[in-house]
Amino acid sequence: MNPLLQGLDPVAANRVIAAEQALAMNRPDHAAGRLGPVLASHPDHPEVLRLHASLLSLRGDHRSALREMQRALEQRPQEAFYHNAFALLLAEVGELDRAIEFLLRACELQPHFVLAWYNLGLFLTRSARFDEARDALRHAVALAPDYTAARAQLADLLRMDNFREEATAEYRRLLAEQPWAGMAWWGLAEIKTLRLGTADSDAIRRALTHPRATDGDRIAMGFALAKALDDQGRYAESMQALAAANDIARRHRTWSAAAFAATVESINAATCTAGAGQDLGSEVIFIVGMPRSGSTLIEQILASHSNVEGTAELTDLPVLIGEESARRRKPYPKWLPEMGAEDWLRLGRRYLERTARWRSRRPIFTDKLPNNWMHIGMIRAMLPGARIVISRRDALETCFSCYRQYFPGNDYTRNFSDLAGYWRSFDATANHWAQQEPTRVYQHAYEELVADAETNIRALLVFCGLPFEAACLRFNETRRSISTPSAMQVREPLRADTSRAPRYGELLNPLRQALFLPLIGEQHRLG
Repeated sequence: MNPLLQGLDPVAANRVIAAEQALAMNRPDHAAGRLGPVLASHPDHPEVLRLHASLLSLRGDHRSALREMQRALEQRPQEAFYHNAFALLLAEVGELDRAIEFLLRACELQPHFVLAWYNLGLFLTRSARFDEARDALRHAVALAPDYTAARAQLADLLRMDNFREEATAEYRRLLAEQPWAGMAWWGLAEIKTLRLGTADSDAIRRALTHPRATDGDRIAMGFALAKALDDQGRYAESMQALAAANDIARRHRTWSAAAFAATVESINAATCTAGAGQDLGSEVIFIVGMPRSGSTLIEQILASHSNVEGTAELTDLPVLIGEESARRRKPYPKWLPEMGAEDWLRLGRRYLERTARWRSRRPIFTDKLPNNWMHIGMIRAMLPGARIVISRRDALETCFSCYRQYFPGNDYTRNFSDLAGYWRSFDATANHWAQQEPTRVYQHAYEELVADAETNIRALLVFCGLPFEAACLRFNETRRSISTPSAMQVREPLRADTSRAPRYGELLNPLRQALFLPLIGEQHRLG
């Protein structure tokens, strides 16, 4: 018997095994049915607690999941597997620093625990600790050379550091051994300066039918195939590949535009009174906006300034939201109206405490998590001295770029109706705060930057309270690790030919219709 099941009778052990299999297949209701009787008969057994924690997490009750997993870990403090499980739950609520601590302990307890080394590399990458991440991933690959995810993630880090040839070679080596490895295909597609030819698109089509390919592989390969077909000018086929990949993704996760819009409206409607100290947060520049709108470019420009530390997509603000929700025992945003000036001051200080490491070299740092646009009111209340730059780009270009991007977790990108709904919520919020707080909230338009780079970069620096430095005009020469899809592009000079929608013409009319934009060819047909 599995040693983790010791203390369970055979019937209970079989139920636990069945519940774990159901969870692995993403069938929480089936898992709950199997686990329920064992929870009643063995409520304190650590393995039962671990599976219950997984079930709670899958259902979105992350705080309860952490409590259950903590109880399990207290009984088996030397079990590396439990440290790894607890780390995964911590990462779900954005507590990456704590997750990394538990993974380090898991690797210490069981040095050959490949999954723990991989997760450590993954979370170090998310925390922008790239050198440490490479070491952890190399360790995982050394232990298990055929571990696809670890090898693909290691190649991703090479790509992020602008080692294009090395990254390409690693992806190609992996695909030579495992042609169905979806993340390797997508990694190649993410090298935006690399064109994928007919040999690549033919290979991806074959790999899509490989018996070892999972739905996750097929989703990633579908987006890579769309990119290859786009490179070849086969736009109708590219759209078909995108639709197929997004359809698979939607079968696994759904998204409600109406529920999202209601949440955003309730956030914006809450009155947030700023805490004492109007300069609190003057050391941070938040960069927010839709994905694929140019936010990484803004960060690269600012990170080229001698006073600014360019960071990554920091999760500190979402973590604070989770902490306050747990403290008040209410989901966000229901507790926003209850916050007073002292509460906001407390959260502002907590945020600065969490992000202190980013001010060790330079006095100002960027926080570029795009979805923070939803929390501008909260940022203004807790950090009244912070500056907020909203990245904007043409609605059609932005939404189509999101639709073409493999975005695990961004479930609103799977169809045009949801994309348009998300865009409208963003657009209304951005305009509201830019009008309400013009000295602290600034809308930066990608198209205007392309048309007149120097004027717009100077205006951006003025808004951020930074003296002009010519290095900001040469942002593409700044060397730093970049973890977003635009990593390669922001290392090139600005180009005026990045618009993609014109190439697709009438193929994008369904998206235009969803965005309430004029349709291509409509006047001709009406005439």
